[in-house]
Amino acid sequence: MNKQQYERLAGISFKSNEGILELQNRSKDKKECKILLIGGAGYIGSVVTKHLLECDYKVRCLDLLLYENNECVIPSLMNENYEFIYGDFTNPKTVDHALVGITDVIILGGLVGDPITKKYPEISQIINHSGMLNLIHLLNGKGLNKVIFISTCSNYGIVANNNLADENCELSPLSLYAKAKVAVEEHLSSLRGKIDYSPTVLRFATAFGLSPRMRFDLTVNQFTRELYSGEEVLVYDPETWRPYCHVKDFSLALQRVLESPLELVNFEVFNAGGDKNNFTKKMVVDTVKKFIPQAKIRFQEKGSDPRDYRVSFKKIREVLHFEPKYSVSDGIAEIIKALDQKIFNNVSQRINFYENNQINYASNL
Repeated sequence: MNKQQYERLAGISFKSNEGILELQNRSKDKKECKILLIGGAGYIGSVVTKHLLECDYKVRCLDLLLYENNECVIPSLMNENYEFIYGDFTNPKTVDHALVGITDVIILGGLVGDPITKKYPEISQIINHSGMLNLIHLLNGKGLNKVIFISTCSNYGIVANNNLADENCELSPLSLYAKAKVAVEEHLSSLRGKIDYSPTVLRFATAFGLSPRMRFDLTVNQFTRELYSGEEVLVYDPETWRPYCHVKDFSLALQRVLESPLELVNFEVFNAGGDKNNFTKKMVVDTVKKFIPQAKIRFQEKGSDPRDYRVSFKKIREVLHFEPKYSVSDGIAEIIKALDQKIFNNVSQRINFYENNQINYASNL
């Protein structure tokens, strides 16, 4: 569906910011909404929770706290519009309990990233594939409004000749993580006319920026911290492309979906990010060097991760009026400021908190 078709369908002009207000005016009253945020205590989820609460949504978080990130929920617990449920979304009883009184669901949960799924392939299958498909089924018949499934731009794998991958581009997942995401996307797309809620898929770019559950195993965050510490950083395949997006901007993208009329988002897929943040790895470290001129960097070809893709974010910009506020440079600057203030002086002692490295998972699943 192109821009003109959206305009005719929705009766909205996308020529100015008035379109954003129109989307919001036509959306459900926030006072009637209660969001179940599955995986809401994680790196992205913690920031999304704060944003939604500030936007006057009621939020219930369901999280298994796999990475010893328990304390990330404490600030939100002081908000009367927040609830936390410790539990596993692969457990039907837990899900049914968590859905009581819920109007909309955001699915952030799962094992996130290529390394952790490669390290735990069987558990990845339980959580990211069969568990997620079962969750999709459990959400039906509960009277929900919108269900937002968080997928990944890693689904594109390798896009030749620096072409921009839009939502219609052929998917070529290379990892267990991306293959599971594609399987769930395909399953969702087959459910038209079979479910009573409106699903939307957001393919997230690679995240960066500060979070209560900070991760230093993501490209921008990792390069910034390592170069700040004075280490010589080895960068594999420096000319490979990835799209990046600040965690705060993901929160805004989710808000756009929640506040859009159903006819704009029902069974739609959106790349979530911004064209300005398509970067090569070399561009990322060159940007870090603007802040840390003495940074030591080596480059090497033929690393273990061949992904190489630039992404078009035209659809989400034109349809949902979403444009990221934060640049890669903004993210680097805020991380350096936090490092200057010794906020992350315990990373080596809490690797499992700062990286998706190892999980403590219920053995009976």
